[in-house]
Amino acid sequence: MRIDKFLTTDSPYLTDGGLETFMVFDKGFELPCFSSHVLLETETGRAELRAYFERFLALAAQSQRGFVLDTATWRSNSGWGPQLGLSESELRHANAAAVAFAKDIRSNHESKGLSIPINGIVGPAGDGYKPDAMLSAGAALRIHTPQVRTFAQAGVDMVSAMTMTHAGEAAGIAAAAREIDMPVSISFTVETDGRLPSGQTLGAAIAEVDGETNAYPIYYMINCAHPDHFRDAVTGGEDWTKRVGGIRANASRMSHAELDAAEALDPGNPVELGELYSELMRLLPNIRVVGGCCGTDHRHVDCISLRTGHKQAA
Repeated sequence: MRIDKFLTTDSPYLTDGGLETFMVFDKGFELPCFSSHVLLETETGRAELRAYFERFLALAAQSQRGFVLDTATWRSNSGWGPQLGLSESELRHANAAAVAFAKDIRSNHESKGLSIPINGIVGPAGDGYKPDAMLSAGAALRIHTPQVRTFAQAGVDMVSAMTMTHAGEAAGIAAAAREIDMPVSISFTVETDGRLPSGQTLGAAIAEVDGETNAYPIYYMINCAHPDHFRDAVTGGEDWTKRVGGIRANASRMSHAELDAAEALDPGNPVELGELYSELMRLLPNIRVVGGCCGTDHRHVDCISLRTGHKQAA
């Protein structure tokens, strides 16, 4: 698949919602350390994972746009291996199995005319809500290279670093992808003030990663935050906003601390979320991918799809 063709579409590709929150709160699975790759270890888990993605693929087919199919690997990196009781070889197996599963889903749907790039998901080596350890780009390169290389060997089309809390780790992941000529997107999360958990602004974080990697990421994203939390940060029309190519927002207005402590899911308002995406599309001229994050499901992405129709990218 030619990723450059995927990137120049005038209608943003869809992707899924909050996989882990859906499986925990709606389906009752126990995911150690929020690690969704364990779903691939049982027939029940695989069936539910397949059904989950097929709901979103149906939305993509209905709206006649492509779908970015993520691997269930947000927690499957070397930073989390010890807590999950997994060796490096076991992590490689888990990541390769996740890619194979995604490819199998794609093989059953591409015949319907859908463009479906396989996206290897890389999560933070630490907490996705707070930067417990501020990694340098070099340290992050060492931690994340095994997973990124496994993705490349297994045949993904691109990789995405999701829920990044600080620029150093993001730059290291981008560098790992650059070493093997793998397309990569970087997605930052922000607090209610529109800044990364590290305190850095979105614009400064993007500039730092671009400076460290000679602007290697194909685009940047924002995920795991409500649009109200970052809308003001992107209203100025600065040049860096043109580097933002994807949004995977929460429907909940809760802070990260509140979400972390919540015992019940806050699904927010799907219709309102779709309307907020419509506004963000006007503020961010180069959006390529839209989906949801924590607490969202196919209902939210359906509303997002309805409000993010065809457009000509800047």
